[in-house]
Parts: sequence; structure tokens; C-alpha cells
Amino acid sequence: MSSYPKFAVVGHPNKGKSSIVSSLSLDNSIQIGNTPGTTQVKRGFPLKVDGEIIYELFDTPGFQRARRVFAWLEEHGDVSADKRADVVREFVFKHKDSERFKDEVELLEPILNGAGIIYVVDASKPYGAEYEVEMEILRWCGQPSMAILNLIGNEDYREDWTRALGQYFRLVRTYNPMTARHNEHIELLESMAQLKEEWTKPIKQAISILDELYDKKVDESVEVVVDYMVEVLSFVHYQKIKEEEASGEEKEEAKLAYREKILKVEIKERQAIEKIWNHTDIEKNEASLELERVGLFSKESASIFGLTQKELIVTSAATGATAGAAIDLLAVGHTLLLGALVGGVVGGVGAMFGFDNLYEMKVLGQSIGKRELTIGPMQNLNFPYVLLGRSLYHASMIAKRSHAMRGDLDLENGSFTQELMEGESRKALEKLHLKLRKGEELKEETLEEYKELIKKRFLTLL
Repeated sequence: MSSYPKFAVVGHPNKGKSSIVSSLSLDNSIQIGNTPGTTQVKRGFPLKVDGEIIYELFDTPGFQRARRVFAWLEEHGDVSADKRADVVREFVFKHKDSERFKDEVELLEPILNGAGIIYVVDASKPYGAEYEVEMEILRWCGQPSMAILNLIGNEDYREDWTRALGQYFRLVRTYNPMTARHNEHIELLESMAQLKEEWTKPIKQAISILDELYDKKVDESVEVVVDYMVEVLSFVHYQKIKEEEASGEEKEEAKLAYREKILKVEIKERQAIEKIWNHTDIEKNEASLELERVGLFSKESASIFGLTQKELIVTSAATGATAGAAIDLLAVGHTLLLGALVGGVVGGVGAMFGFDNLYEMKVLGQSIGKRELTIGPMQNLNFPYVLLGRSLYHASMIAKRSHAMRGDLDLENGSFTQELMEGESRKALEKLHLKLRKGEELKEETLEEYKELIKKRFLTLL
């Protein structure tokens, strides 16, 4: 017999049993529907971490003929309380192939095989005595049991339900599988650990494992977000051009390639986050990253490094340093200042020939004036916060999303981006973003600082 705890989630049809199994097993593959009878056969959903099962939940059909089942038990059950489970077992054995009691057989079998009972009711509906027959049948099974109050609608009858359920079950807890987060999951497991002495230790171990797993997912998410930010903010697109100046067609091609790259990286980042939290194939409502929006790109600088042509030549001549010449080709002052023409290597001597003459310069027989159109790194000061706000909001919504949810994920919220842009952490983040805008490679300690800043913001959203 397996050492991990097992629980059968049972109750009336359409009370959220499958949703609770999905939520507690972190499994969104479970079929959930509003039509009674969605679950027709029992099915076990083990929660595995690193290949080890820490507990298993059984999704079961709802009671269909509870009164007739209990009438049979009473007719054949003139026995002491310690023998009642044997009568239930006899009922299951005799009706194993009966279509009439198929649902009851399916839900009772895992209980008779040792599973604890989790009885689910919709506490947004008034309590009714008709449920007592179901509860009596479950009491005859003799297994440790608890009841869960699931508020599906807007009304709240938990007080009445709690009084009634307390007469049949050892524990009564409220749990909404659609909105439950990690801490509520853990709190429910702590209650389940109280049901049976033999289950206390393995469930406590399960809690410890799930806490560690949650922390690991947070750290992995932060890692993905940081890698994404570094890649996008430092990204430079290079495109060769035919003439001394880029044509309009070449400029448009370069802009399109730059946009497509950033959008692809964002999609890749989204998929990585969703895989971490086991929410793959999820449908999302999220506005695309608008790279054409006015003010998104820098319009203050005439070159990608913030220098005009004159300033670049003067700087080169004064320092005698070797530098990459990058002069913007895309209309100074335009809101889409994306590109710069890389004119090769500029030194103090080279600058004296005049900027336009750099195209003809050669060093050791190699041309250093090859014309290229470059786009990036992104110079707009607000752009990193647009990226980071979108990314953290998506990651937090995925991390908080219950596996019982089946609808689309709505990501139409830009408020967190504004908080980042105005918050106290902007100054610290800006130092790091500045390095990326300059094309500098972040040192390991700088990356760790960045991760800590982003993790702090991420945790505020969970």
C-alpha cells in the first residue's frame, strides 16, 4: 500500500469538486463544466514533485441516487457502527456492474480503498436536508472526513452549512478553488493533516516541498524576467546598406526587423513563465507591445549614443581614441529615432579627414567605413519600465492563477508600469538600465542586484 495520503473529493453534482481537485493538484488538464455529470468516472490526480507523489486526489461523479443507496444500506445494515463500512463494501461489490448505481460505486470505491473524504458543498446556496442522506452514506464509510464550503455564487450561507456539517465531519473549511493562492492551498493542507495521525507527517512534508517549489518558481520567474530585460534593452539590429546613405526602404526593413525581434523575445519570455507555473496553452487578452507609440523612442539625440555628428568628430579628435561612429539616419527629432549609420572606426587622425570621408578609410588594407544601419540599444528612458511592467504583471497573474480557472487571462492593466516609473525603485533600476542603453555588459554582481530589485517588486504582486 502506498505511503502517500489519498483523498476522494465527493459531493452533489456541480458543486465544484473538479475545480477543487484541479486547484489542489496544480493540474489544469481536469475537465470542468457547468453541466451536471461532467465527471462520470473516478480518476486519480497525483501531485508529483521531482517524480515523487506527495498526495493524490480523486475526482468523482456526484451522488445521483443517494436515497436509494442509503435505503439499501439500512435494509442490509442492521449491524454495529464498526461493521457499517463492510455493508458499504458489500453494496459496491453487488452493484459493481450496475448502470443504476454507477456514479455511487465510482465515488465510494476510492474511499473504501483508504482515501480520506473531502465533501464539497456550494455554500452560496441555502442548506437543505436532502444533503443529509449523502452525508450519512459517507459517515458509514468510516474514513476520516472534512467538508469544504465552496462559494460559487454571491450569497453566503456558510453559517447554516457549518452548523449542519459539523455534525457529520471532523473539520469544516472554506476554500474557493477559483481564487485560492499558494497560502490558502497550504492552509487547507494543514487542515487535511489533522484528519488522521498517519497522514500528519507526510502532509507536513508535502507542505514543506510545496513551499520550496513555490520559492523555486519565484526565483526562476525572476531569472526569466531579468534575462528578457537584458536581451531586449541591449539588443542591436545591424543591417547592411547599399549606398552611402540608407534608402527609405532599407530604413523600414530595419525598423520592422527590430520590432519583430523584440516581439519574438517577449513571446518567448511569456511562454517560459507559463511553463514554470504549469499554465501552458493559456489564452491571454493582452495588447501588443506598441513600438510605434509616440514618445516610446528617444527624440533627444541625433545619434544612438546621444552625440551629434559635430560632437562625435570633436570628441574623436580631442581624445585620439578609437570609437564606433554612429550617426542617426532617421530624421533628427522624429519620434521613431531608431537607427544610426555605423561609419567604422574613428580616431583622432581619422576625424581630421571629415566625417563623410570615413567611408573611404582603410586600415591594413581593410575598409573601416562599411555602411550599416543599426537600430538599438533602445534610448528612451521610459521603455524599460513599459517592458518590465508588462512582464511582471503577466508573471504575477500567471503565478496567482488557480489551475481551476478555464477562462482567458485578462492582462489589460497598465497601472503597475506607472508605479514602476514613479516608484522609489526607479532610481536604482535606472542605473542598471543606463548601462544597458550604453551597450555595457552587466557584471555578475550587477545582475544579482538587478534580480533582487525585480524580485522585490514581483513579490509585492503575489
